[in-house]
Amino acid sequence: MLGRVNHIAIAVPDLAAAVKAYRDGFRASVSAPQVLPEHGVTVVFVDAPNTRIELLEPYGEASPIAAFLERNPSGGLHHICYDVEDLVDARDRLTAMGARVLGNGEPKIGAHGNPVLFLHPKDFQGTLIELEEVPPSAENM
Repeated sequence: MLGRVNHIAIAVPDLAAAVKAYRDGFRASVSAPQVLPEHGVTVVFVDAPNTRIELLEPYGEASPIAAFLERNPSGGLHHICYDVEDLVDARDRLTAMGARVLGNGEPKIGAHGNPVLFLHPKDFQGTLIELEEVPPSAENM
């Protein structure tokens, strides 16, 4: 059920400064910013050889990232995203074991155009988990 690490997400107070650090400091390939109003974020992805790093900046007053940055003004690790082949099956298995899905429990479309869900950090050793449904052919990209 659990696939590869899709990305590691870092909340940042200044997306432009974070992009500069990764692009200029690490000479990394960084995507263009993408605004996701339904998630309350603006994101960019940094390509690494074995995964991606998602840099998140708050978008809108109800952004969960704004609340995170209030507690962590310098930013920090926000969540880890794992690939799964069947998101609804993964959700159903995990909730049957007592895991809690954030929001209304239904998948939303994420930054890559795939369905995603978030799992409560108290159910996963203090780590916010995102699950992204990725077709088997796309998992090794």
